[in-house]
Amino acid sequence: MQKTKLKISGMSCQHCVKTVEDALTALEGVQRAKVNLRKGEAVVRFNELRVNPITLKDAIKAAGFEVL
Repeated sequence: MQKTKLKISGMSCQHCVKTVEDALTALEGVQRAKVNLRKGEAVVRFNELRVNPITLKDAIKAAGFEVL
């Protein structure tokens, strides 16, 4: 398992947090996604053989947010 931290902009409420967490955990290979609204970041644990950081970023963008 690998862990990465992604900075996210555009989140303003807990609904945004849930949307990002759901987008990330829906990806095959993501074990856990913890989004912190105050810090504007997501910490993601994932299987690097099934998913990569670019795919994680694409999922966040598809959910309507920007990865910095």
